[in-house]
Amino acid sequence: MLGKLARQHDPNVLVGFDTADDAGVYQLTPELALVQTADFFTPIVDDPYVFGQIAATNALSDVYAMGGRPVSALTLVCFPESGDPAILEQMLAGGLSKMVEAGCTIIGGHSIRDEEIKLGYSVTGTIHPGKVLKNSAAQAGDRLIFTKALGTGVISTAIKRGEADFTWIRAAVRAMTMLNKAPADVLGSGKFAVHSLTDVTGFGLLGHAREMAAGSGVSLRIRASQVPLLPGALECVRANFIPGGLKSNRQFSESCVAADAAVPADLLTLLYDPQTAGGLLIAVAEADAEELEAELQRAGVDAAAIGEVVPKQKPLIKVTA
Repeated sequence: MLGKLARQHDPNVLVGFDTADDAGVYQLTPELALVQTADFFTPIVDDPYVFGQIAATNALSDVYAMGGRPVSALTLVCFPESGDPAILEQMLAGGLSKMVEAGCTIIGGHSIRDEEIKLGYSVTGTIHPGKVLKNSAAQAGDRLIFTKALGTGVISTAIKRGEADFTWIRAAVRAMTMLNKAPADVLGSGKFAVHSLTDVTGFGLLGHAREMAAGSGVSLRIRASQVPLLPGALECVRANFIPGGLKSNRQFSESCVAADAAVPADLLTLLYDPQTAGGLLIAVAEADAEELEAELQRAGVDAAAIGEVVPKQKPLIKVTA
């Protein structure tokens, strides 16, 4: 839809919506730019405090995915007029806890009456204009590193159907409430030749990989067996706990994807799974990849090398076993 609108021409826009990047970046001075994003959604867990934490973690992630530092946020709330105010209070308290952890100050927001609960944030961050990490700058020869396990979409569907094992829920909640601050801090150290960065959220790993490949003019190779998975994720696929977003992601992206016959069908399905507060997909120079992976792991990040960037060719994304 955005592609059909008249384009605004502003030389201070360093990143707009042209390459489907994670946030917009607007330059204020030669030394300072704003990183801006907004995200909100309906509850995916029963606990309102945890839902608030997940909503905040998810919104903050887009700033980290640009290499920025979140500084302020506005709360976006939809809540039924007949709803229990205690539930709303717990949602907001959960979100606040993650904003405090991120060092990001909530300075206001907006609420409306709505029969369907929704919560999210508009987050503003800062960054040096020369240090923006786009999703469209991967280079042939780069290695791909991913920082969280997949499976929150199918597990959330199992939760909604009352079929999720407690251990699955615990692992998924841990992933969805873990800020991407630690990996962003490592990437921001300047020690590694990181060329491109994106966070894996609603479009799934292959959907966001497609954006990176198309925007960068390259192709990607992903080793399915190296992609970390949440406990229970494969069981959810086998039990057909498939969210509508996964089906949409597959329909949109699979024309650009070719998978080896040796890749199990349930594992390939998970690569399309829409994530909430997912991990960062990093394209880093080959010479720095091993040390970056090690440093991320030392920082407590579940980082894994999952593939490489190659010159543009067909298919745009190749999935191997």
